[in-house]
Amino acid sequence: MKHVSKPLPPYMKTENGELWLTEDDRENLKISYRIKDIIFSEQSPFQHVMILDSYDFGRMLVLDGVVQTTSIDGHIYNEMISHVPLQFHPAPKKVLIIGGGDCGAAREVAKYEQVEEIHLVEIDEMVVTSCKNYLPDVSGNLSDPRVRYVYTDGVAFVKEHVNTYDVIIIDSSDPVGPAKELFSYDFYASVRRALKEDGLMVCQSQSPIFHMDVLKQTYANICQLFPYASIYTATVPTYPGGLWSFTIGANIPLSLPETTSLPSDTKYINEAVLKQCFQLPQFMRKELV
Repeated sequence: MKHVSKPLPPYMKTENGELWLTEDDRENLKISYRIKDIIFSEQSPFQHVMILDSYDFGRMLVLDGVVQTTSIDGHIYNEMISHVPLQFHPAPKKVLIIGGGDCGAAREVAKYEQVEEIHLVEIDEMVVTSCKNYLPDVSGNLSDPRVRYVYTDGVAFVKEHVNTYDVIIIDSSDPVGPAKELFSYDFYASVRRALKEDGLMVCQSQSPIFHMDVLKQTYANICQLFPYASIYTATVPTYPGGLWSFTIGANIPLSLPETTSLPSDTKYINEAVLKQCFQLPQFMRKELV
C-alpha cells in the first residue's frame, strides 16, 4: 500500500483524529465520507487525482474532490452504461469509450467475445494508471489485448472518425471542467457521424432529481440527432440523489432480442433489470414529454 504524506487538499480535513472527504455538490449539498487512508494523491496536468480508502464505500476514485466511482457500487454504473447498449446492437465489433478512465466500462465491454476492438479515449492517463494500480474492484486491472488506450481529448478524437464504430459509450464525469463539452449538441453530432449506419450511442445524463435541466437538454439533443432515443435509469448510491439516468441514441429501432446475451458474472444487471430500467417514474415522464 502506498501511503502519502502531503498537505491535504481543501476538500479533506482531519476532525478528532479522523480523516474526512467532503464533496461539495452544486454549492447546496455537502456529502462527507470518513476515510481510512489516502492510497494515491497526485496533481495531473488536468485535475487532482486521488484513490481513497473509505469506511462504507471501500476504495474510491476522487477527481478534484468529487467522487467518481467506488468499490461498493461502481459495478452498477459500469454494467448499466455498457451492457444495455450492447444488448440492443445486433453484432457489436468495434466499441469506443469516451472517458471511462477507471476502466470499469471497458472491463464490462470486454466480456463480449464478439467485440473485436475497444478504444478507450481518456484525456488523463493518470486516472487510468491509478485505477489499474489501486482500484482493482472497479478496473479489474484490465489487461485485455483488445483494449487500446488513447490519451487525448475525446471531443477532438471523435471528430476525426466517420462511420467507424458500432457502439459509442460516453462515460463522462459531471458537465464541469474538461467534461463540459461532452454534453454539447456539437459533440453528440460528431458522435452520430462516428457511428456506423446501424450504430448506437449511450451517455450518462446525470441525476433526474438534481440535474433535470442537464437530462432534458441531453435528451433533446439526442432526439434531434437520432431517429431513435430512449432514457433508462439505475440506482447508484454514490451519486447524489441515488437515481441516475442514461440516454441512448440509435440509428436502429431499440428492440431487445428474444434471447439476451448478458454475461453470467454480472452483479447488478440481469434480464429483468434490462427490461425494467426503461420504465420511468411519473415525474420524469412529465418533464420529458
